[in-house]
Amino acid sequence: MNRAEMWSRVRGHTKPWDIVVVGGGATGVGVAIDAASRGYGVLLLEQSDFGKGTSSRSTKLAHGGVRYLEQGNIGLVMEALKERGLLLQNAPHIVHDLAFVVPNYDWWEAPFYGLGLKLYELLAGKYGFGKSRLLSREETLKRIPTLKTDGLRGGAIYYDGQFDDARLLIHIMFTAFEQGATLLNYVEVTGFTKDTQDFVNGVLARDTETGEELRASAKVVINATGAFSDRLRQKALPAAVPMIKPSQGIHLVFGPEFLQADSAVLVPHTSDGRVLFAIPWHGHTLVGTTDTPVADAELEPVAMEQEIQFVLATAGQYLEKAPRRDDVLSEFAGIRPLVRSGGSIATAALSRDHVIHIDTSGLMTITGGKWTTYRHMAEDCIDQAATLGQLTDAPCVTHHLKIHGFCVDARQFGDLAIYGSDAVSCIRRFHIQQLR
Repeated sequence: MNRAEMWSRVRGHTKPWDIVVVGGGATGVGVAIDAASRGYGVLLLEQSDFGKGTSSRSTKLAHGGVRYLEQGNIGLVMEALKERGLLLQNAPHIVHDLAFVVPNYDWWEAPFYGLGLKLYELLAGKYGFGKSRLLSREETLKRIPTLKTDGLRGGAIYYDGQFDDARLLIHIMFTAFEQGATLLNYVEVTGFTKDTQDFVNGVLARDTETGEELRASAKVVINATGAFSDRLRQKALPAAVPMIKPSQGIHLVFGPEFLQADSAVLVPHTSDGRVLFAIPWHGHTLVGTTDTPVADAELEPVAMEQEIQFVLATAGQYLEKAPRRDDVLSEFAGIRPLVRSGGSIATAALSRDHVIHIDTSGLMTITGGKWTTYRHMAEDCIDQAATLGQLTDAPCVTHHLKIHGFCVDARQFGDLAIYGSDAVSCIRRFHIQQLR
């Protein structure tokens, strides 16, 4: 796959595409995989790098969302847990299980969290990652030796999934390509074409590298631009009512000494209504996340100082060695495309369910949801798109579609494990270079 070949495909495509997808994050690429694997002609356009936005700025977890149990959103938890299991099944070279410890400092926490985590485990059913149980104080410190010991009573352990979000995005992009989709980055959609009934029937775009203009007609145009969804909707329909309430989440990276464990820590309650994770990440400690409402989405969001101080203060309540500002090695921020709710004030309270919306312009938008549920979101979207565009009926086949690089025993490749079967060619090229 290379950009020149993709442009050649576009220039040679004289008929309308079945589907044009705008947005090259997890949602958009997932939609492209689903549509292409059903046999539809698909063109995907991304204004920047694939996965530039939220899809590469997550907590690196394939999870059901423990905190959604407290909100009573059982349906979302069950959906996400199933999708977590399918991710492990279809991309075992990138997704793996990870033990999480919930430290207990009050007498009521052990029975309360123990029961909740057991329910979480039961909801996963056959897609479970491991059994949850209560831990003694000694077992808790053995798992996480850097926890604050003063007042520690014990803990609870459960299992969830971890993955490299940027690498998975690249591999699902390759998967979409292998299924027949045409994908172009650095091509910005600048407007839409419409039929005689003022219904969207294509896109106008510009290659930001060369300035070349592109006009692509389509039976269905899908807006999968996440936090930027409203901007694209209003290009097709200026009067479109905004549906996104953006929220910023940040993560801080520290040295390994703050965790010194193969397990992660979950702080189930923070002052902003979210949970806080401290996870092992490529030999470092990754801590996050916040939930800060922002007025507008930016392509390059920056962590605000108050967010950094919030993470430092919260982590310091649970770690024996409280991290300081000078201990931060790096930081990153991402924007969540939360869907507005009439009575919701705090973004932490907004549902993470996905939404498929069709404007009177005929533009279809898919937004909300979670990284973990990208496949199911895409399935729902293409089911609706096939009806909207009167496409030939075809069933979804992504439940058991192996992701590019699929390799059950990828850990044999060490640091190259996330490349999966591609690691073989990487190693071969390295040896050839050494011989030269």
